[in-house]
Amino acid sequence: MDEKSELIKMFDLTGKSAIVTGASSGLGISFTEALAEAGADVVICARRDEKLIENANRISKYTNRKIIPVKADLTKEEDIINVVKVAEEKLQKIDILINNAGSAVAGPSLNLKKEDWQKVLDVDISAVFVFSQKVIASMIAHNLKGSIINIASIYGLFGDIIPAAPYYASKGAVVNLTRAMAVEFAGQNIRINAIAPGFFPSEMTNDLLKDKAILDHITQRTPMERVGNPNELKGAAVFLASNASSYITGHILAVDGGWSAV
Repeated sequence: MDEKSELIKMFDLTGKSAIVTGASSGLGISFTEALAEAGADVVICARRDEKLIENANRISKYTNRKIIPVKADLTKEEDIINVVKVAEEKLQKIDILINNAGSAVAGPSLNLKKEDWQKVLDVDISAVFVFSQKVIASMIAHNLKGSIINIASIYGLFGDIIPAAPYYASKGAVVNLTRAMAVEFAGQNIRINAIAPGFFPSEMTNDLLKDKAILDHITQRTPMERVGNPNELKGAAVFLASNASSYITGHILAVDGGWSAV
């Protein structure tokens, strides 16, 4: 096999099994597509089962991979346990987890209620920890060299003029949870990294991006002077999921058009 083929093989996910959370819309769809296009079978979960089923059928058809939809509310531990159980039963093992599900509440801090704060933290950080905990236990039980990818944000690294304190706080927590668990489980050959996206079109950001003043702020603040295309996250996901990143753990990979370089 020539050198080029060896390089391509490093990114190949054939034979791998994955879970992607929050895969009913937005970036979760892109991550599912990326893993399936690289050869993995994927369990996808979210609260909206109709969209999950639609996405699963579409992606399975063009990639010829198993895409298994499971309805789940990630604020409920029993739902997380069930998703892991389905993945083990249907795919036999879990090699990859992408903790993508997220929630946000925007508005001045003095106007936010405690339940606004708690709602975001329940999804954006507590669910990430519990899902990682359950999947790591499965990986260790199956003696796997696993990869977990947490979806953080540039707002986990920086502040900004857009008021959304619970979101900034939760994504900052994701960043350091990633580092802490990466160190803790490195000896078990389980790599834990995070992607910190800049602004991409999604259900969560659509209203923001329709506001010309905010869009102007984003594009002016971003050296590449534009928001991202969801397909531009696929390479980062496959890289961190695959053997191409076999000596990388505890890393936060910003995919942000240069935002974090300014």
